[in-house]
Amino acid sequence: MCSRVWFVTDRRIHQEYPQVQILRALKQRCSEEDVEFRSLLMDQIVLTISEGQLGLRVEQEVVTSYPQVAVVRVPTPWVQSDSDITVLRHLEKMGCRLVNRPQAILNCVNKFWTFQELAGHGVPLPDTFSYGGHENFRKMIDEAEPLGYPVVVKNARGHRGKAVFLARDKHHLADLSHLIRHDAPYLFQEYVKESHGRDVRVVLVGGRVIGSMLRCSTDGRMQSNCSLGGVGMMCPLSEQGKQLAVQVSNILGMDVCGIDLLQLNDGSFVVCEANANVGFIAFDQACGMDVAGIVADYALSLLPSRLTRKMSLLSVVSSASETSSEPEVCPAPSNLLPEAVCNMSVGSTSSESDPELADTTPQPTSHQVGPSQVLPNLPDPAYNFNTLLANEIKLLTE
Repeated sequence: MCSRVWFVTDRRIHQEYPQVQILRALKQRCSEEDVEFRSLLMDQIVLTISEGQLGLRVEQEVVTSYPQVAVVRVPTPWVQSDSDITVLRHLEKMGCRLVNRPQAILNCVNKFWTFQELAGHGVPLPDTFSYGGHENFRKMIDEAEPLGYPVVVKNARGHRGKAVFLARDKHHLADLSHLIRHDAPYLFQEYVKESHGRDVRVVLVGGRVIGSMLRCSTDGRMQSNCSLGGVGMMCPLSEQGKQLAVQVSNILGMDVCGIDLLQLNDGSFVVCEANANVGFIAFDQACGMDVAGIVADYALSLLPSRLTRKMSLLSVVSSASETSSEPEVCPAPSNLLPEAVCNMSVGSTSSESDPELADTTPQPTSHQVGPSQVLPNLPDPAYNFNTLLANEIKLLTE
């Protein structure tokens, strides 16, 4: 069966940097791996149910070759359950593995939904209040007093640091209420003073931290988003920070995401936000990494043919270990791992759906294991065989 990968995005963002780079990387990887590839915009897809079976049409033609894996980039602030999520649910029910899945995207569409998912799992969160009706903002001024002042106020569907402000007292909040747009509810959130104007953006792919970046405001404002003039620099992340980011990613069910952490004076972290449509323009520039290439490699690793090969290798290793005189299989030498994976230590990134990068931006190079690479000579044949299998599994699982 031919392997097939799709890239699905929204017309409103398809020319922005992350989408352009992911499209480039997927095209390249699929061409090299002889994988059938197709790129589509959400509004090109027509969903069908004919004779009781799910189907697809694109530009008045029936689709006969369905994707096995689809990388999805949709603008989370504007995602609609009755349209965007319906398309993604349709693909998923047809057996397509989406990156990210519909439910994971929904978990990050509304900032309060994110906190609802994380609550009860031992994840450190700032105290947060919200409400149901879109126009109940003024009623919340009294209700949110237990949070104290100053208090952080955010639109539940805000992005890139927009519709976020710090109210210094109750009177200030009442004055600001006249300027509030009621397109979505707002959050009232405990102010983390020690992290004013700075946070740590952690980017994860496939449940692994690929990097972290310190973002700092340059004008004294609370928001540190690079799209608002903040600056980002690659920084190391403590083990506690990494574990927290992985925990959040797993709870939300995300394959590719950005987790924003606020650091306390004692070095510990609390979760600020999670982004399913994470941007990486600032990260690529500051850290010299190719996030799009890593995403593409991860997407191809999910193809059924890759998973089948992985299981076959595991089975062979299990059988070989029973007959081999060697008690253990040595791990793959580090020089056999893709360089992109070996470099997954520090760095991370901008805001959701960053603006398209200028043409002068250098193109990060992709990192892959070339077909010409060979294993080092080892003296014992049985040892060679087991190590070869271990190396293959290591490359597949990374």
